[in-house]
Amino acid sequence: MSLAAFAFLLTGVLLNAAAQLFLKAGTNATGVITLTADDWLGPLLRLATVPPIVAGIACYAVSVVVWILGLSRVPVSVAYPLLSLGYVVNAVAAQILFGEAVTLQRWIGIGFIVLGVWLVARSAG
Repeated sequence: MSLAAFAFLLTGVLLNAAAQLFLKAGTNATGVITLTADDWLGPLLRLATVPPIVAGIACYAVSVVVWILGLSRVPVSVAYPLLSLGYVVNAVAAQILFGEAVTLQRWIGIGFIVLGVWLVARSAG
């Protein structure tokens, strides 16, 4: 895998992870979101005014563009597993930013994910 391809894919992964963190920060600010048959548009429109939600959606939009640039350079069977690195980024960030507990069992699982991503990335030659 070329450095450019890796850079595009990693940037896509990091933007995707950032999107999740922004969306969580937004839902922390808004509380539980309830949509009903009679009132679904109002809550959705209100979400469009919450800055972290808007930032999360923007991160998703940019991540799609850089992900496509990466996919144009490597097979999807190599690129897609790299998305799993978002688990690592989000586990660490959620612990730091939101005080979420990350148990030993979860860290072991994340370790397996990292090992798997490394093995797949090495197979790309």
